[in-house]
Amino acid sequence: MQATTPNRKASKILVCDDDLMVRVLARECLEAAGMDVIDAEDGIQALEAFQSELPDLVFLDVEMPGKTGLEVCAEIRALPQGMNVPVLIATGAEDADSIDRGFNAGATQYKTKPINWSLLSRDIRYMLRAAEAFNELKAQEDRLRYLAYFDHLTDLPNRRSFNEQLRRNLIDGHKRESLTGLIVIDVDHFKRINDSIGHERGDDLLRNMAVRIQDALTQIATIISDYPGAAVTADPDSLAFELARPGGDEFTVVVRNPASIEHLADIGNAIMESLNDPVEIQGHALVLTPSIGAAMAPLHGQTPELLLRHADAAMYAAKADGRARLRVYDESLEDDAELQLQLEEDLRDALDTGGLRMMYQPQIDTRTGEMCGVEALIRWQHPTLGAIPPDQFIGVAERTGLIRPLGDWILREVDADARKSGSNFPRSVSVSINLSPIQFGQSNFVSHLTQIIKQLDLNYTVELELTEGVVMTDAEHNLDKLRQLKALGFKLAIDDFGTGYSSLSYLRHFPIDTLKIDRSFINDIGTPDGDGIVRAILGLCHALDLTVVAEGVETKEQALFLADHGCQILQGFLLGRPMPVGDLMAASEQNYLPLITDSGSSTQAS
Repeated sequence: MQATTPNRKASKILVCDDDLMVRVLARECLEAAGMDVIDAEDGIQALEAFQSELPDLVFLDVEMPGKTGLEVCAEIRALPQGMNVPVLIATGAEDADSIDRGFNAGATQYKTKPINWSLLSRDIRYMLRAAEAFNELKAQEDRLRYLAYFDHLTDLPNRRSFNEQLRRNLIDGHKRESLTGLIVIDVDHFKRINDSIGHERGDDLLRNMAVRIQDALTQIATIISDYPGAAVTADPDSLAFELARPGGDEFTVVVRNPASIEHLADIGNAIMESLNDPVEIQGHALVLTPSIGAAMAPLHGQTPELLLRHADAAMYAAKADGRARLRVYDESLEDDAELQLQLEEDLRDALDTGGLRMMYQPQIDTRTGEMCGVEALIRWQHPTLGAIPPDQFIGVAERTGLIRPLGDWILREVDADARKSGSNFPRSVSVSINLSPIQFGQSNFVSHLTQIIKQLDLNYTVELELTEGVVMTDAEHNLDKLRQLKALGFKLAIDDFGTGYSSLSYLRHFPIDTLKIDRSFINDIGTPDGDGIVRAILGLCHALDLTVVAEGVETKEQALFLADHGCQILQGFLLGRPMPVGDLMAASEQNYLPLITDSGSSTQAS
């Protein structure tokens, strides 16, 4: 049987042996199997042929004049293009030491002489297939690792990279007794702009903004010469910037060794000026105005958390002052701390008086169109401030120790909803509940959770959702904790997959049932990069036999793409917004196939 198909390029094999008969027999055998053969009679020729021809596999004899096969193998492995090419070494020696030397030199497989020529092409085909599968998985892992550190929309460092940038620069600044600045940039009214021009044009705006800020930063170093004493207080060569996009419409700049607070403010103003000119997006001339906050270490804080909090406070103060301006942090902004204290008191009251409520967002099986699960989402309607976003009040709970009673309340409330609603709560669905990093990190979390579930009537599946960062922090300890949760009967899901470590190792070794693809990747479906990323994640999950949930599905096109590429479960506004428990039965009786297949209407589910 031929090794090639009409659409597949023939595999290229480099055969190196000083025995002419071996080279002739190898060529006849491999060419008969549809492979292309390049031969070399010694190690020098083999290395030259490898670099000029870039073969798919190398067949090497060990004993050759000049360079031995082991030396050639080691030199191939030292080349960037030779790291992953399979190498088959042939030798007459069968002792363990000889075989070990071959593998230590980088051999993929070992074959003893005399060669069984009838099996050689089969063995090489197997090696090529294994190498192809490995390289595909490696490419997926490399891509996901890139996504763990970089924002795929702008190619700037993402939130995780930013956190590491800031921490590294603060440590370095402390050692050098120099200043470190932080600038936070937020686009004014971006949500309104995004809603009016569409997400695709909104993404174009963010890419344009990233380029403008980066261009401005490359020109800003000369500003330092305008400051008296700058040559003494800051070396121009040490002034450096690290731009990042932590998420949404926010950018950050870590400034290493600014001359002064005034210098930091001028850098911020130069960034603002770089964004003044209108942006031409598909025939629309749009003017972006940023609100910018700045803070300086050590004056405004010496830890990443404190410096970021103060730069954020300055940015929000700039918005409150009328937007399109810059504010440098000062102590008058501490009023925000009073608001946080008030929120803490009000959250305690809400826990005691029933001011919180649970909502449930449907999860739809793409194979049947039926509701197979719900995500439990907590909501807080403040009596005077209105709806408080979960990320805001959960942050308050984490900082104040309220996260444990809040987590207990969520579990008990979900169970109470299941009991009191009777037939309105479909028992066939699983319920996903988010775990806070602080909550999961508590030393007695599992034992405390064990006591809670003993008091509940959990005759339905509960899936606990954690982020990648939570799982990978102290991975060895967390592996044991996850196993204990599995033993209690919980399913485990990784939330926002693709934005953290995205490592094959933890997916292989941790007892994970489900991956939830982050909504930022779903938003990019329809673009070449976006489609490729989602396909890579789905391929990885299928290879590891994991269930995949796509979050943030808002269009039928996204649903069709995901269903066509084997995503098992969809969640998003297209299929249903978060709803009270009383509406769940009606949602569970609906069939959603018309929304996720080519037939039927694309009207949003209610």
